[in-house]
Amino acid sequence: MKFKIFPYFFLFFSFFVSAQKLEYSILTIPDSLKQNANAVVRSNQLNINIASQKSMTFKSIKIITVLNELGLNSLDLMEYYDKNSRITKIEATAYDQFGKELKSYKRKDFKDTSVADGVSIFNDNRALYLDYTPITYPFTMVFESEIETANTAFIPSWTPLDGYLISTQNTSLVITFKPELHLKTKEVNFTNQYPIEKSETPTSVSYSAKNLVAKKREELSPSYNEVFPVVYFALEKFALENVEGIAVNWGEFGKWYYNSLLADTEEIPEATQLKIKELIGNEKNPVEIAKLIYKFVQEKTRYVSVQVGIGGWKPMLAKDVDKLGYGDCKALTNYTRSLLKSVGVPSYYTVVYAGSDQTRDLQEDFASIQGNHVILTLPTDKGLLWLECTSQILPFGFQGDFTDDRNVLLIKPEGGEIVKTKTFNEADNLQITKGSYQISAEGNLSGKVKIISKALRYDSSYSKERMSKEDQIKNYKEEFSNINNLTVKKISFSNNPETIEFIEDLELVAEGYAQNSGGKLLFALNAFDQNSYVPKRYRTREFPFQVDRGYTNEAEIEITIPDGFVIEAKPDGITLDTEFGYYKIEFIAETANKIICKRKMVLKKGFYDKSKYESYRKFRETLAKNDNSKIVITKA
Repeated sequence: MKFKIFPYFFLFFSFFVSAQKLEYSILTIPDSLKQNANAVVRSNQLNINIASQKSMTFKSIKIITVLNELGLNSLDLMEYYDKNSRITKIEATAYDQFGKELKSYKRKDFKDTSVADGVSIFNDNRALYLDYTPITYPFTMVFESEIETANTAFIPSWTPLDGYLISTQNTSLVITFKPELHLKTKEVNFTNQYPIEKSETPTSVSYSAKNLVAKKREELSPSYNEVFPVVYFALEKFALENVEGIAVNWGEFGKWYYNSLLADTEEIPEATQLKIKELIGNEKNPVEIAKLIYKFVQEKTRYVSVQVGIGGWKPMLAKDVDKLGYGDCKALTNYTRSLLKSVGVPSYYTVVYAGSDQTRDLQEDFASIQGNHVILTLPTDKGLLWLECTSQILPFGFQGDFTDDRNVLLIKPEGGEIVKTKTFNEADNLQITKGSYQISAEGNLSGKVKIISKALRYDSSYSKERMSKEDQIKNYKEEFSNINNLTVKKISFSNNPETIEFIEDLELVAEGYAQNSGGKLLFALNAFDQNSYVPKRYRTREFPFQVDRGYTNEAEIEITIPDGFVIEAKPDGITLDTEFGYYKIEFIAETANKIICKRKMVLKKGFYDKSKYESYRKFRETLAKNDNSKIVITKA
């Protein structure tokens, strides 16, 4: 009897296989690609054809298996378009873990939406996206799209890994182009750890990779583009919103940028010119004139975003900003530049990659359209000054951590020039804490503290004066999280934009700060300048690590213990001097009931090999431990 079952079994099995895509089954994913992965890119094929300076097409097929809910963010089912780009094909198909089709989606199933950024008043960028909610995990999605565009200024970079915790089974990119357009490539972070195949002809270039395992994100790792392989592409002859451009080098690119995007935007209404001349009076110093005009712009204008057509790159006319009183970073920077030019003070429209978390350079050896923000550069006899023209409150000549310490592009009539913005070193970024507090016989704390912040420490502090009282108190409870039951009784600020110095004066109380144990009081002497951060421990570190910015903290705190108590045990203090920084804390018993806590911490900016991570971790661990050093006092 059992032999007669086989024909039916094979008939069922044949039907079952025909209803599935076995290559999409998770059973065909190597185990090594599942390890540490929330998603696996099964195949990612992108073909780019650059038919002319004003014509480029993208054909993409991406197959990705999402293993769990955390991998859902890797599912990018969206394409963008505008008046110069159109989506000619977009569709998707979902499969279950065994490769059985769940549902297919055509163009009509994709939602058409404006790409609103929350601040743009004009924005003609749109997107088609699929709002997909999975019914089970794992699942596989096949996403296919084709796009035609007249903009050849932006060729996407290629990386074989989509991000952390995502592995890649197969990925490839092929670009075909006209040789006279001169396609440039730049390869970064290519190592034997990531085997990549490359092929070139006079009219094409291709890259491919396979079986790349997922990588875990490690604490203090540099940015993704500084660790993983990336290939950048750009044409020497390109088109941007039907404007033909050239980017052989930064000099040529800057000249094109000025002539095509800036030169015809500088007109200032005659009435405003007269107002500016009255404002500056007899002042002859270019820096003082710039201060007056910068303040004029801060008081007259406000920031809004404009993203219509070439408005993403070309600023609004200066006369329109003057009339309307608003503009985006391009418009406000160009308006300020045009006002300065009208009174004979030169300045330069400057393109930058802005961001506070990590600095990012424009690539000095790869002229192309780059950057996400614009600031103004003022040449002086003492060097360059940088003006952030979108802020109504930032001091003149102070750029803060949004645009500090990175390569930027000055746009001059004679051409472009790459320069570096101001670097604030660890000595510049100074915070000084001076305070005193008393401990009562019940263990309660009552004290005062003054905090003086300079340079980038100013940048992270001065906004407190614009907070609500409720938010100010919440902020201080987070800053002094080492003090339980904290009550902030008084807050006052002093903001000096001339010296870039912000002062906070506080009065604080806290019940039960000192722990009472058998009539003895135990508490940390350093109440006002503790740093508890300790980096995560790794058994085997894979990536280098980076300290983005250095700083210095200096503190002196006077502690008074209650009458009738004596010191039973006091910490000794410690001095550390390492390549990562310097730390010293000491506890000086000045009198029988008065102790001085002196502390200095210097953290250096640096990019370090992974082999030094554990030494750095121990430095921070020792620092945190000593910051929390406790004294024991007892009744005499």
